[in-house]
This record gives sequence, structure tokens and C-alpha cells, in this order.
Amino acid sequence: MSTSAEMRAQAGAQRDLEVAAKATILAEALPYIREFAGKTVVIKYGGHAMEDPELARSFADDVVLMRLVGMNPVVVHGGGPHITDLMRRLGKEPEFVDGLRVTDAETVDIVRMALVGKVNREVVGAINRVGPYAVGLSGEDAGLINVTQRDPRLGFVGDIAHINPTIVHGLIREELIPVVATIGVDADGQAYNVNADTVAGALAEAVGAEKLVYLTDVAGLYSDYPDPESLISDIDTAGLDELAAGGALSEGMIPKVRSCIEALRGGVGRAHILDGRRPHALLLEFFTREGIGTMITASQS
Repeated sequence: MSTSAEMRAQAGAQRDLEVAAKATILAEALPYIREFAGKTVVIKYGGHAMEDPELARSFADDVVLMRLVGMNPVVVHGGGPHITDLMRRLGKEPEFVDGLRVTDAETVDIVRMALVGKVNREVVGAINRVGPYAVGLSGEDAGLINVTQRDPRLGFVGDIAHINPTIVHGLIREELIPVVATIGVDADGQAYNVNADTVAGALAEAVGAEKLVYLTDVAGLYSDYPDPESLISDIDTAGLDELAAGGALSEGMIPKVRSCIEALRGGVGRAHILDGRRPHALLLEFFTREGIGTMITASQS
């Protein structure tokens, strides 16, 4: 056999192996597609996954694919860096108390501009470039996120009083993808800034989600961060309580963990904390046997 013929044969064999590998991946995904068809999944989107253009495209691909195989993805996003950037461009320096942004009347308008006018439109646009399913919402729409004031020192920073999921259910019935910016309103219609991690957990509970997923900038939960050997692949809410009580959680992870615990105790099936820096993190978690990140389940009583 000539050298060129050998090279063609080797290339053909390599293509056959690649095709076979793809077929294996698809076959592996099939039972998970069946399991999650018709189920609602709430995804908290943020961190590096939102900032990096390639990861943003990967996220949009994943969300649309989930919709196309019969799942009901609901996206919740914040946008702290975008708020800070817009504040500074408008000549206003951010102020924080106990890690929370002080949100006076001027700042809450900036927050609305950043989250609703910019970030939400960008997320919706990215998804709709892949498939025309995304619809942008704010917690102000149809009374979705109802809040009370947390602390007068913080101004218009809200704690969730009630989630009215009617508009989200309606969009899901129309096979659309709700994308929620985390602005809430009080009984007088005043807008408030609300923690996106908390909104994601409360919304997952309100819509009866099968899964609650947080895309973060770490690989998952650790018992001894940042030791990679201490990465926790699965844990229940009782173990999570112990982990929090032991001081093993970073400040940024605490709202996510609290929201996971409340959502699971409120009936959500499972919660996941995933590394959003990995391309197609959602597909790896949902449609492969190995999964990634940390899975959290409710403790058995």
C-alpha cells in the first residue's frame, strides 16, 4: 500500500472512531433526556460564564438544546460588575455595608438600567441568536418578585416576601425560555435590588422545579477550599448545614448554599453548583453519567 493510501486509510479509521464516539455520547444522553423531558430547571447565570463571550455562546447553546429536547429552562441573572461599571461611568462611587450594595434612589435607577436595560437584553439576545425562545422579564413584571425592605441603611435592597410565578408558568406553557432580571417591587410598587442567588432558589421553589443550578467561578463546594482533593461531589442538606456551621464556605457561596437548602426543603428535586468556566457545563451535568460540580439533595428524615 502506498504512503498516501495508508494515510487515507488512517484518516478514515480516525473519522470512524470520532463518529462512533459521538454516537456513544448521544446514546448515553438518551435516558437523561427522557428523565428530564417536561421538567423545569432554574439556572442562576453569572460570573465568568456571563463575562466571557465564548462561554456566553456555550451557555446559550446549552439552554436552547435543553428547550429543544423538552426541558423547561428558566434563567435568572444578576449583574453586580455591570452595575458597578455603570455607576462609575455616571460618576457615582459604589458603597457597601456588610458586603451589600447601598442602593439609594439614584442607585436603584442605575441598577434597573444595568440589569433590565443591558444585561437582560444581552442574555436574551445571545439565546435568541441560537433559537428564538428567550423572553426577558424583570421581577417588576406581573408582580413576579415581591419584596420588603431589608435594612434602611441599605436603601432599596429587598428581601423576598413572595414569588408570583404566573407569568413564568405562562411562558413555559408557550415553550419559551424566561430570562429574569432580579429587580423586585414592594407593595407600593417601589423597585428594589434583590440578591440573584436568593431569587433563583425562591423561584425554583415557586415553579416546582426539578433542578436548581448555580453556575459559579469554582468547580463546586469544597470541604477545605481551595484543596482540589476536598471537592464534594454530592452532599445532602444536613451535611450542608454542618459545612456552613463549620465556616468552610466563602462569603460569596453562602447565599447560594442557603438558597439551595431552602429550595430543597421547599420541594425542589436537586440542586447543583457547577463550574461555569467549563464550556457546556450544563450539558455535562445533565446528560452524562459522570456529571460535574456538586449535587445537593434533601436529607431523608
